[in-house]
Amino acid sequence: MSFDVGRRRGLSLDTGEVTGALGDSLTVLPVVVALAALTDASLAHLFVGFAVFQAVWGLYYGLPLSVEPMKALAGLAIAGALTYGELMAAGLAAGAILLAAARFDAVGRVAAFVSTPVIKGVQLSVAALLALAGLELAAGAPRVAALGVAAAVAGTLLHRKAGALAVLGAGTAVAALGGLPSPTLPSVVPFPAGLPTFTLAAAEGLVGQLAMTVGNAAVATSLLCSELFDAEVSPDELAGSMGAMNLLAVPLGAAPMCHGSGGLAGKHAFGARTGGANLVLAALYLGAAVVAPLWAGFPLAALGVLLLAVAAHLARVALDTDGRGLAVGMAVLAVASNVGVAFLAGVAADRLLARVRGR
Repeated sequence: MSFDVGRRRGLSLDTGEVTGALGDSLTVLPVVVALAALTDASLAHLFVGFAVFQAVWGLYYGLPLSVEPMKALAGLAIAGALTYGELMAAGLAAGAILLAAARFDAVGRVAAFVSTPVIKGVQLSVAALLALAGLELAAGAPRVAALGVAAAVAGTLLHRKAGALAVLGAGTAVAALGGLPSPTLPSVVPFPAGLPTFTLAAAEGLVGQLAMTVGNAAVATSLLCSELFDAEVSPDELAGSMGAMNLLAVPLGAAPMCHGSGGLAGKHAFGARTGGANLVLAALYLGAAVVAPLWAGFPLAALGVLLLAVAAHLARVALDTDGRGLAVGMAVLAVASNVGVAFLAGVAADRLLARVRGR
């Protein structure tokens, strides 16, 4: 079944769109469950946020655009480097900056200032912090963690990106042994988990996230739209949609969200060709929101393994660069200080290296 939407692109709901929806959930679900388990975030509100904007952008663009957490900010919150209030503040600030950048066609200029190795360094920094948090949780119950590792290995054997999803499934099964919750709908109130907190830590996390968002969620996603779907969607337009999304969604309890080239490529690899995959995923997320209390019993040690699996995936992506030395150095500095300091040091080092090579 197909029909026209958005930019007059056909919207299909065939088998490819159903399987393609899985491509975006492989990394989104583990991060979202971990965020709700380790911060004050409401899982039901997080799921509703993703559901709404999966549908909105699927219909608007007619493409299976990814809608995923801002991984740098979410990773810092999961690792304990940001409170949930600081996460919300950074998300709102990111929304305002992205909307302004789109208005003045500034995304391309910002992208030229921040090189790919620096962006990869931010990704590796977040991966390192997630890995440390995961190890700490897993150490609390080694036997449960061992079972989680077995699930991750089994999932990876089926698909290289499915390790975290397999751990999530195993942990969910354990949580379900305590009984299934009664279906409930989240309340629609402003800031259901508390007010945003604007601090220096929020600003430091914001800097690193914006580098990833401009490089991956705007520029790289725009290129993939052209290469995979023959669709012209500019980086500035994507920045505008991400800015509006966060300014609307974060006050209602959603996580800071962005597009992403990895999620878009994942949907395409699993068969998605239109925004129909987004509608399928929106329905799945709404269903998950209704039974969100189920994950309250998720074993913490298994959650630790889940974080390790997410960190491994993020590190693998981050190390796919010629500037591995810079990325690793930034990650070490991030663990020793914070991601904001690592980002600024990475930009300075990258500029210095460029001058040395130019001599």
